[in-house]
Amino acid sequence: MMTRVFITIDTEYSSGLYTGPHAADRAENFTRSIACITPQGPAGIGHKLEMLARYGQKAAFFVDPMPALVWGLAAIEDIVAPIVAAGQDVQLHCHTEWLEHAGSANPLASGRTGRNLADFPLEDQCELLAYARDTLMAAGAPAPVAFRAGNYGANDDTLRALAMLGIAYDSSHCPALTGGACRISLGADVRDPVHHLGVIEVPAGSIGTLGGGQRHAQITALSLGEMLAAIAHARDCERESFTLVSHSFELINRRKLAMNPIVRGRFAGLLQALARMPGVETGNYRDTPPMIRAYGSANEPLPASAIRTGRRLAEQFVSNTVYGAL
Repeated sequence: MMTRVFITIDTEYSSGLYTGPHAADRAENFTRSIACITPQGPAGIGHKLEMLARYGQKAAFFVDPMPALVWGLAAIEDIVAPIVAAGQDVQLHCHTEWLEHAGSANPLASGRTGRNLADFPLEDQCELLAYARDTLMAAGAPAPVAFRAGNYGANDDTLRALAMLGIAYDSSHCPALTGGACRISLGADVRDPVHHLGVIEVPAGSIGTLGGGQRHAQITALSLGEMLAAIAHARDCERESFTLVSHSFELINRRKLAMNPIVRGRFAGLLQALARMPGVETGNYRDTPPMIRAYGSANEPLPASAIRTGRRLAEQFVSNTVYGAL
């Protein structure tokens, strides 16, 4: 059997750049969060689309349409159009922080605001997700079949709302970050797709840590060696899928508008390796959605390794010290 790797890219303007004494306008926010234009060259979605095409790989771009409340539909069309033109997958993302800036454009009858979807009652979540879905489609995306909450901030009502709207997949559960913003009633041991409250929940990937916990499989959180070892482990355990998380802006420091060559190298190295890794292929939600595990119990994550961990810590130290955090 083949193990499908789902490279998921949360594609979003930054609400953090919208506020404060040095707030960025739409064009600057696009430059820093979406296109990621730096003196060393672009490193945002255009760069990622080019790299995916170069190595013949698929990805799912989870696009947040909520900034349309502030800047109008064109702000979302500028994101969706190149992804669709490249033949890649567009799915739904939602950061409710934008409601604080929406004023009278707030689509909720209640007028509520909140940091995460889980902060809202079911009826408000239904309204928000319907607005987000419709806005994404109005911006040129096909009808989404999958969703991820901003900040992973979903709860069981989020899944109920998705089921009511006919969105079949959710990927807000992150086993390595349970107890945080995500309040979905699944434990840290749920690491494979599972039916839950009317949808198929597709957990973010993870690896084991030296302390006995888990670390989430995000491009900025794992070294290239750890990602490839985790994918090989999933394949060898005959897991149907493994989900990696990335963001549109992760290859740069947004404040400095500077390239981070360490993280950029991870992304390029990942695609190069996946193109030649036996027993593995990339998938998306449009064409090859994740499947429920056909047999057996949930697998343990890649066991912790002192050598891999040490290499990553050294790499992260250099990345954060020399190039800065996001």
